[in-house]
Amino acid sequence: MEPNYLAILVAAIVPIILGFIWYNPKIFGTAWMRAAEMTEEKMKGANMAVIFGVSLLLSALLAFFTIFLVVHETGVYGMTEGQLEGATTQAFMEEWAGKYRSFKHGALHGAMAGIFMVLPIIGINALFERKSWKYIFINAGYWIVTLAIMGSIISGWTA
Repeated sequence: MEPNYLAILVAAIVPIILGFIWYNPKIFGTAWMRAAEMTEEKMKGANMAVIFGVSLLLSALLAFFTIFLVVHETGVYGMTEGQLEGATTQAFMEEWAGKYRSFKHGALHGAMAGIFMVLPIIGINALFERKSWKYIFINAGYWIVTLAIMGSIISGWTA
């Protein structure tokens, strides 16, 4: 199974585009700034080229990993070490390959990753950082929606 690099690239851009919307002052930006104890001064003192460049690189890593969450055939490749010649593996792939590759299925698994992986991670960190539940829900909500969209793109475009 060859990764769909266009899908990975498009999915990697999703966190940045959604971030512009989600953290806009008219949506959650103002509430996030208060909850994160972020000031205009702190925001102006940042090197935005580095922030967006590294964010895009990390988003590409996340998009690549999302393949393993939403395209279930990758599990077969892992279990057989890429050797698909066996009769049992061939029969399995003929029956099941591509059955769950849809935008809807990818969105479901992306959202599940956000809820069951990202929310606990952000929540644990935020609790120790003494951040509010508002902070947790704004940031976790962003990643749940982002991963749902990324999963949708990765799964739907690899069909």
